Amino acid sequence: MCTVLGIQSRSATLDMAKEAMSCTKSRGPDQERFLETQAGVLGFQRLAIMGLNEAGMQPFTLNENALVCNGEIYGFRKLKADLEEKGYVFMSDSDCEILLPMYEEYGTDMFEKLDAEYALILYDDSKKSFVAARDPMGIRPLFYGYLKEDGSICFASEAKNLVKLCDSIMPFPPGHYYQDGQFICYLDLSVVDEPAAQKDVEGVCSKIHDLLIDAIDKRLDSDAPVGFLLSGGLDSSLVCAIAASRSDQPIETFAIGMEEDAIDLKYAKQVANFIGSNHHELIMTEKEVLDTLEEVIAELATYDITTIRASMGMYLICKKIREISDVRVLLTGEISDELFGYKYTDYAPSAQEFQRESAKRIKELYMYDVLRADRCISTHSMEARVPFGDIAFVKYVMSIDPELKLNTYNKGKYLLRHAFEKDQILPYEILMREKAAFSDAVGHSMADDLKALAERTYSDEEFEARKALYDHAAPFTKESLLYRDLFEKYYPGQSRMVVDFWMPNKEWQGCDVNDPSARYLSNYGESGI
Repeated sequence: MCTVLGIQSRSATLDMAKEAMSCTKSRGPDQERFLETQAGVLGFQRLAIMGLNEAGMQPFTLNENALVCNGEIYGFRKLKADLEEKGYVFMSDSDCEILLPMYEEYGTDMFEKLDAEYALILYDDSKKSFVAARDPMGIRPLFYGYLKEDGSICFASEAKNLVKLCDSIMPFPPGHYYQDGQFICYLDLSVVDEPAAQKDVEGVCSKIHDLLIDAIDKRLDSDAPVGFLLSGGLDSSLVCAIAASRSDQPIETFAIGMEEDAIDLKYAKQVANFIGSNHHELIMTEKEVLDTLEEVIAELATYDITTIRASMGMYLICKKIREISDVRVLLTGEISDELFGYKYTDYAPSAQEFQRESAKRIKELYMYDVLRADRCISTHSMEARVPFGDIAFVKYVMSIDPELKLNTYNKGKYLLRHAFEKDQILPYEILMREKAAFSDAVGHSMADDLKALAERTYSDEEFEARKALYDHAAPFTKESLLYRDLFEKYYPGQSRMVVDFWMPNKEWQGCDVNDPSARYLSNYGESGI
């Protein structure tokens, strides 16, 4: 990952920019550079992934324009070749160097042409102003706010970059670009333009199969070492198995769990043995979890229960990976649930309701699981890549007739499972294994330890008094109050950066629960075994 910053103000100074970026050095530990423009200041902290030499350092400049980008541009070599035919000369092997020539050729239409995970800030010299943009899934983070001093807009990779500069901080909307005071949507992945051409299960599964392999192939392209998070669940196991089948040497896989009751460690080991990966099994303790809680909330900038619980294991595994390996890129299995269904979507009353819920989750995911993956990985100076968030893959799965995505097969995510049934790249029992929630899969005791901490922190009277202090996303359990209080310590008054708590749809019969973990749903069954 890298950090980008843009302060569009004539009063912006280098000292102001340097102070704002002082809290995110771990995102870009390799180099730091700033550029003063006639619109304000651009800043960049680099984690070198593609084009590892000095020539790949940003900001890039071209004909008085300038750009900083935290991103991976897939298929950039073809775009680069096309631009070279038009006369552009490139100084590095960085994928992001193509972006300024693309802006010169296409203007803001360029964003629709990108197959990428990115957040960028571009100085347009002709207008003496900034353009900013973010990928359609929001894989790469970007926030904005308005300077306390003069109301000028500024952008940054993380909310913490803007806390001292702005009174109110908001996430930059995915699939949008900002220009001349407006946020303009260039792609909304939750909207289906036309239904999928394939109508039968076999045709649909064949397309899912090919698109996911293509998505993973793209994300294996790196000049820095690549590793894989492996929980033993369907999604991460598929990513690892496909990658292993495309590699001529063993891939590096990593799994984590609590000492006593980690559900997934045994399944992760089974997958690793089957695909022949170089597997690393890591253990976390109750003390590590509790000691790290405040740090996790400060880094993630969230109070959401699900996000924080699921982040504890992910944050600690990334910390341990950084300590024991030279891996700098991690592939993960996020976003599959929102596309293919989760335990609570078994209760969807109709196909239309399933689709509506999926669209809502896809639209909001940048505030939850996508945020979790970015912060847990980037805080430890690595880059997250999310194959299930591939633009072509998401577009296609969203376009599938929702009747086919309903769990009428007595097996959740059947389409995804069946798509790879013939390949035999995973043990059949793993391919068909029911999902365990990640925060439970590292050990049921972890969430219980966090709840116990909250119980020790507040009496019943204190809980009733303190939860009343919050009028947005009000805490409803002692655990949620603990997280909110810690959030407010670092991001006072900024709760609207997250729309609300990630919870099952309580309007659906069977989903009216007060804990977001799937283990509180009646259909959880043997998922957590």
